[in-house]
Amino acid sequence: MNTSLTLSLTLIAAATLVACGKKEEAPKAAAPSEVVVKIGHVGPVSGAIAHLGKDNENGARLAIDELNATGVIIDGKKVKFELIAEDDAADPKQGTAVAQKLVDQKVSGVVGHLNSGTSIPASKIYSDAGIPQITPSSTNPKLTRQGFKTTFRVVADDVHLGGTLGRYAVDELKGKAIAIIDDRTAYGQGVADEFEKAAKAAGGNIVGREFTNDKATDFMPILTKLQGKKPDVVFFGGMDAVGGPMLKQMLSLGMSAKFMGGDGICTNELPKLAGAALKDDQVVCAEAGGVEGNAKQAMDQFGERFKKRFNDDVKLYAPYVYDAVQVMVAAMVKAESTDPAKYLPVLAKTEGYQGVTGTISFDEKGDIKNGALTLYTFKGGARQAIAVKR
Repeated sequence: MNTSLTLSLTLIAAATLVACGKKEEAPKAAAPSEVVVKIGHVGPVSGAIAHLGKDNENGARLAIDELNATGVIIDGKKVKFELIAEDDAADPKQGTAVAQKLVDQKVSGVVGHLNSGTSIPASKIYSDAGIPQITPSSTNPKLTRQGFKTTFRVVADDVHLGGTLGRYAVDELKGKAIAIIDDRTAYGQGVADEFEKAAKAAGGNIVGREFTNDKATDFMPILTKLQGKKPDVVFFGGMDAVGGPMLKQMLSLGMSAKFMGGDGICTNELPKLAGAALKDDQVVCAEAGGVEGNAKQAMDQFGERFKKRFNDDVKLYAPYVYDAVQVMVAAMVKAESTDPAKYLPVLAKTEGYQGVTGTISFDEKGDIKNGALTLYTFKGGARQAIAVKR
């Protein structure tokens, strides 16, 4: 037989044996195929509170970056998360438009919106589409009292926030004449209403209530009107972009009253917006959320990672956005599905999730259970914690 032919037959036989041997071996698991899962985020990245909207968006981006770097497997497939970020400009009409846009893009879930005024109308759109929505910062109680099974909140609501501040104004600050101003938004009016109820219940005397809007710059008429009533506490329901200039105009009128507000003014930007008008210990505000003791380390570490990634400090809600994304993905992993219809029931049963903002569990309405609040003041232009309240 030809030598080359003999060699060829030998090689063929050997290859056949190897192939047969492979058939008898247990097949090796194939590398999981990668699927792209879209998560929407909505916040005002234009307009007066764009700094807070960008802070929120960056919190979502950090969560997505870390999840993708770690590698998440859902139902045997590697998942790559994609953030679809939209701007609602804190405007309800624009908010509903971008909500529908996200639904049309078939996102698996939405984190947002920042404002109650945009979250509330958008929540119906998400509910109708069956898409879970977790807000990191909308505190108006109406949001979770509409009966939607898709709506969740990772911060305490205005009943808790405004109520705590109202009692503090009377019991701790010993306010004898309390004035209230709100910006007529769902958030501002809502938190002011709850503050007023609690202050009155604690025996406080409300000497006047005025209102402005969230784009106003001149507060002299309402401040002059209130000045005549000699308030020792002024509560403002609104955001820092209005609260800062309001403090400046109070100073120009010689008003030295304590200035109180919710998480909307309780930001690291307030000292820049108020300038020299921000006096030590003058402002008392509350932020929904709060950690103490050992849990504070996780929050501090988050702040360091955020700074490294974006070269900017956390403004306000970024940690809550981060946790909202993580809670949503944790539900997907547990449900072994990114299909909203399949992971939504698991999300609703979230219990004892340890986030950077503390423990997250949802009640039957979608509200966080035992939501904490942190009371703050400002000294030397820096925010300082007074106490964590539950």
